[in-house]
Amino acid sequence: MAYPRPRFDIADIVRRHLPEMEGNIPFLQRKVLTAISRCRTPALGGHIDYCLDCGREHPSYNSCGNRHCPKCQALAQEHWIEARAKRLLPVEHFHVVFTLPADLRPLGHRRPRILYSILFQAASETILELGRTHLKATMAATFLLHTWTRELRYHAHVHGLVAAGGLALDESRFIPTRQGFLFHVKRMGKLFMGKFMALLRPYQEKGELGLTEMTFNVLMARLAKQNWNVYAKRPYKEAWHALAYLGRYVNRVGIANSRILADTKDQVTFRTKGKAKVTLPGSAFLRRFLLHVLPPKFTKVRHFGLYASSRPGGRLEKAKALLGDKEIPDLWRKPLPDEPEPDSGQPAIDAAGARVCPQCKTRMAQRLIPRPRAPPPVDAP
Repeated sequence: MAYPRPRFDIADIVRRHLPEMEGNIPFLQRKVLTAISRCRTPALGGHIDYCLDCGREHPSYNSCGNRHCPKCQALAQEHWIEARAKRLLPVEHFHVVFTLPADLRPLGHRRPRILYSILFQAASETILELGRTHLKATMAATFLLHTWTRELRYHAHVHGLVAAGGLALDESRFIPTRQGFLFHVKRMGKLFMGKFMALLRPYQEKGELGLTEMTFNVLMARLAKQNWNVYAKRPYKEAWHALAYLGRYVNRVGIANSRILADTKDQVTFRTKGKAKVTLPGSAFLRRFLLHVLPPKFTKVRHFGLYASSRPGGRLEKAKALLGDKEIPDLWRKPLPDEPEPDSGQPAIDAAGARVCPQCKTRMAQRLIPRPRAPPPVDAP
């Protein structure tokens, strides 16, 4: 399904404002900006669909495939949802959020891989331990990492979907949680804090945090005095509701093209929440965007407990069998109310996967657009 192109594009913002950025940009971040700027342009090649009857042509350029590009996530999102639909338990799911205190933000900038890995481990161990001690069961949870606010500021946290119940430790039955209640959020917050701080200390002892012992001790003392924010939302009553939530967030980047309201020579304006908006110099906008570039090959969606079980006949399959092995309906496929209508000016796709001319409704032929070759060296023979 094709949708109309947003009025403004982050790729255009990169091409316009990247030269304004002062100082050296780390290689990984520059690589991300370069990929976004070339996405779906002739620089990456592509193909042209053309109609043999009316002569209409429609070029389609290749995507960059970078996971930080707002235009390259729709297909990955669709495939991910289809795969998860086969593994989701047919029960209510809670939405939980584990947030790191502001005092850890400088460390997140310098050592993101370490900090995010500990965040995943501490959050998952909190849920799994409370499941073992309170329910006497193995819980099922999926966590995904977000590092941004609506203003694109740095705010590291993980969203989690936790099944409302778990497989008994002896695997004899499925034990549900109390109606509408997972665990007490203050209990989760204290346990989360203790686990995170305990997991952080070995990295300091190995010298991997880049902190002096005094700085580290001051940081730990400040962290111990804070209330660590854990949020738990009312459960989704249907499993497909949880799947719809995952689909909208699992492949999301810091900002979508649809939120860009203006891009001038000097400034970028984007929508935050409701009718609120923020205006920044172009270079400042790009620097905020780059705050959320993940370490190479870092896995930002992880599964724990029953959802980590991949062995045939394993604990997840036993839990689904105890629940009746119900099918998850594909209601998540229905367009959401705020989605735009398809753009009738772009070719549609028929049942056989062929492009159809929007003007005369006949199948279109295709020819490739090769990627431009780099010019030869000046001293080449």
